Amino acid sequence: MNLHEYQGKALLKSYGVKIQEGILAHTPEEAEAAARQLREQYQSNWCVIKAQIHAGGRGKGGGVKLAKSPEEARQLASQILGMMLVTPQTPPQGKLVRKVLVAQDVFYPGAHEPKEYYISILTDRARNGNVIIYSPDGGMDIEAVAEKTPERVFTEFVDPLLGLRPFQAAKVAFNLGLSGQAHKEMTAFVQKLYAAFIGSDASLFEINPCLKTSDEQIIAVDAKVVLDDNALMRHPDLAALRDTDEEDPTDVEARESDLNYVKLDGNVGCMVNGAGLAMATMDLIKLSGGEPANFLDVGGTADAQRVEKAMRIILKDPNVKAILINIFGGIVRCDRVAQGIVDAYKSIGDIPVPVIVRLQGTNADIAKKIIDESGLRVMGAVEFQEAADLVSQVLR
Repeated sequence: MNLHEYQGKALLKSYGVKIQEGILAHTPEEAEAAARQLREQYQSNWCVIKAQIHAGGRGKGGGVKLAKSPEEARQLASQILGMMLVTPQTPPQGKLVRKVLVAQDVFYPGAHEPKEYYISILTDRARNGNVIIYSPDGGMDIEAVAEKTPERVFTEFVDPLLGLRPFQAAKVAFNLGLSGQAHKEMTAFVQKLYAAFIGSDASLFEINPCLKTSDEQIIAVDAKVVLDDNALMRHPDLAALRDTDEEDPTDVEARESDLNYVKLDGNVGCMVNGAGLAMATMDLIKLSGGEPANFLDVGGTADAQRVEKAMRIILKDPNVKAILINIFGGIVRCDRVAQGIVDAYKSIGDIPVPVIVRLQGTNADIAKKIIDESGLRVMGAVEFQEAADLVSQVLR
């Protein structure tokens, strides 16, 4: 689950991480009021107006602008709010901006030159641990740094059983070229950042830029946070932060129906029970000359209602040219799935694409009878290869 910048910063702050403070605004008037409040608090007319969408590269797309007065903050907010912001990480049509973060000016004058860094923490599945990736060259073009000067990107692997040890946090600060007070601040920053990563069951924390201010504080100017969906049951407060406006409506519907669904770019819709069978079915479609349009696992307790919901979700994809239903009845009963298919036809009406059904296992004979007596335009298969041949046939 993705968090907005303002939500990620609030999470970091709860773990003691220093952040660029800001106030959320939904209208230009709220943005102006927020800018005035920040001016009183930090004695600066300047502030930053930042679009809040689930995508990076907002600055390149015109979603981050510097305001030099509260009046200008209102003007810039009116330009950003309601725009379709296009960045390298959004769909081609962009994402609608519904709110902005009015953030404090952190590039204030002082005894030292401000400096931007890059720091992220993520799960490294290959090493069965976590890794801190960091660079002294922070900012919007960190991808170019990794491509052109990979020696400027450092990694620090963390054993999840031992946790982040103090010398590792100090090593990060040292490799970033920091000394004195800034070194101490960065060491503490990294330790608190890692504590937040573990404490929230995150899969990614990305701070870009992480700023050394002119008075040698280390603060998070931006925060990209991705939480592990599988751990949200332990964090109902974080689960409540989900912004469904930022997600695909089909994904939202599938989650509310308790279906495991991932949209893909293919032309054959899949309905399967069990993740292993789902992956095998997707391979089958690929080998048959098609491309899977989705991953959809109806689970081990699929009934007629869940099957109908799954069918409706698959049909919302205009790229689907055929549907393959591949069910092995271990816990789930095949006759329930068959009844769900029949109910879906009756409820939805004419289904405009061919449907291939392979039902094996518990009550498969009853399921076949239900399908055969329904009069529906459904192609049945017994063997895996037979289903593959039918997929090839309908796609010709």
